[in-house]
Amino acid sequence: KKEGGKCSKTTVIFIQYYGRNFNNTMKVATCLTLASLAASASAFAPAPVRMSAPLRMSDEAVEEAAPVAAAPAAPTYTCISKEAIMAEPNTIEFGSVWDPLGLADWGSEETLAWFRHSEVKHGRVAMAAFVGWWAVGSGLRFPGELAHGIDFSSIPSKGLEAWDAVPGWGKAQMLMFAGLIEFHDELFFSTRGDKKHYMRGGIPGKNMVPGLFDPAGLSKSKSPEVLKKGRSSEIKNGRLAMIGVAGLWCAAAIDGSVPLQPPC
Repeated sequence: KKEGGKCSKTTVIFIQYYGRNFNNTMKVATCLTLASLAASASAFAPAPVRMSAPLRMSDEAVEEAAPVAAAPAAPTYTCISKEAIMAEPNTIEFGSVWDPLGLADWGSEETLAWFRHSEVKHGRVAMAAFVGWWAVGSGLRFPGELAHGIDFSSIPSKGLEAWDAVPGWGKAQMLMFAGLIEFHDELFFSTRGDKKHYMRGGIPGKNMVPGLFDPAGLSKSKSPEVLKKGRSSEIKNGRLAMIGVAGLWCAAAIDGSVPLQPPC
């Protein structure tokens, strides 16, 4: 307030005080402004993360849910049952089923069907081997030559010695012939007749190679009951032949291993 064109005493005191503290006031204002700017900038900066301990995922997060396996499709075939296989042939001579090793309990019904098919085949081979061993031991020979420079008549009478006299290529031909029979037997199971493999509902042991075991076709006119009885007899004869061939081999390879067995 002016009094007579002059400043009042209060105004003069304020100006003097403000002038003396202006520098200090500007310094304080500058500091406050910088602090405010720093605080504003820190608001947009990412907050630091303190790793006091290693991060670990919980067991629930680590263990992923196992995929649910789709249920296997039901087979479109019906394999011969275990009961049907074990019922043939009858084993009245043993009083029960002869299976001391429990092989019938291994695997599924398909496995047992494969066992039966293999048993029938081994029995057929053993019957042929036993007859051949007996024929050679009895002195029966084919006419002509077994190989170039080797007559059938020169073959020894003992079984293992007769086998040793066959040239290597002759043995290879026998094995190749057996392999071709096996291959076509498996092939024809799926391509001929009712096209039922012995592990897919077919009959284990059934021969599918034309003209091999029945070249005259005598079995075609037989009833299913007669054929079933014949299969049972074949299995039993095959089992006996396997035992017989094993005895002949042991007697020929180990002297005195089979009592009452003459040299063969």
